[in-house]
Amino acid sequence: MPPFHDCRDGGLLVLDPAAAMFGGVRQRKRARVTAVPPCVFAAAAEEALRAVPAAKRQRLREAPTLDALPDGCLFEILRRVQGARARGASSCVSRRWLALLGGIRASEIKRVQAPAVPDLNQVFVCEDEAEAARLGRSERTLEGEGATDVALTAAAVADGLRGSLESVVVRGSHPTRGVTDSGLSAVARGCPSLRSLALWDVPQVTDAGLAEIAAGCPSLEKLDITGCPLVTDKGLVAVAQGCPDLKTLTIEACSGVANEGLKAIGRCCSKLQAVNIKNCAYVGDQGVSGLICSATASLAKVCLQGLSITDASLAVIGYYGKAITNLTLTRLSAVGERGFWVMANALGLQKLRCMSITSCPGVTELALVSIAKFCPSLKQLYLRKCSQISDGLLKDFAEAAKVLEIDQEFRKWAGSC
Repeated sequence: MPPFHDCRDGGLLVLDPAAAMFGGVRQRKRARVTAVPPCVFAAAAEEALRAVPAAKRQRLREAPTLDALPDGCLFEILRRVQGARARGASSCVSRRWLALLGGIRASEIKRVQAPAVPDLNQVFVCEDEAEAARLGRSERTLEGEGATDVALTAAAVADGLRGSLESVVVRGSHPTRGVTDSGLSAVARGCPSLRSLALWDVPQVTDAGLAEIAAGCPSLEKLDITGCPLVTDKGLVAVAQGCPDLKTLTIEACSGVANEGLKAIGRCCSKLQAVNIKNCAYVGDQGVSGLICSATASLAKVCLQGLSITDASLAVIGYYGKAITNLTLTRLSAVGERGFWVMANALGLQKLRCMSITSCPGVTELALVSIAKFCPSLKQLYLRKCSQISDGLLKDFAEAAKVLEIDQEFRKWAGSC
């Protein structure tokens, strides 16, 4: 018989391996199982959970992406993206892409060229031109907490690069991430056809932002700056030099604006038609006089409120305001009776049709008679809070003039225009 090995520990009797070759039976040993504490399984599971995301992150870092490119290369790629829709979608990828797209000037976009040998059966139409024709000219308004650099840049990228954005209005600003010069720079680069810009209560905008607008938007016709304390004469000079087609200018509650900016506007903007200067403490006779003298041929509407001007400014208005049809004077405490008298007797306000005077102590009976006598085209006259003018004087004057009728409630004389 073939020799068997002794079986211990409950094993089976097995043949020697040499004997198994001759028909013997192999041993089937029972494997010993060592007990594993439960804490080991828990630790291994936690380690596996931590390892999986780390591995994925590592693979993502190693995978080639456009974000790995430097800004210069990515800029060249993005400026070749065709169509406003595609550029708008690209701007949503990340803030970095949005910033790069916002820095692309409209003239730097790589346009698709028509084929050298045209197909007579097809008409080549640029996608941007087609979208502009379909959507027409647009206006963007940002208000309150929605007024941020990101929102303004996105608007410039989405609407501006197809040439349809002509008007931008910013009312208020986000308390911590409000509109700054960076947002205006994006508008200037992407919207060369911009014609109207209004900035109301945007405290972080400075002269640098206006300089960007002046350099990138030469077709600007209307500028409204209200409550921007960091804007000074330097910014207005830049606008005057870069935007010769400016027609309407409104400056209100800008403590940094003085005389030089207004003088530059008058010298450089020969098409100026309307000016509103309100509550600027450092604007005086030099600024107002320089503006009126230079724009005498085109300036039709003038509104002056809360300024440190004297009789000299009104004398200049009376002599050089040959094209003025609407004149509004409010809270001019330093202007006396002589100023109004000289303004009327200078015989320059021959086209004046509507005049409004509020809270001006210099308006007296003599001033009123001079205005009515030497302004033959005057049809509407509004007087409010003029302490030296009584209701009786108004009635007598209206009867004598015979071209004006009185409204007692508002102290308003109004005739048909």
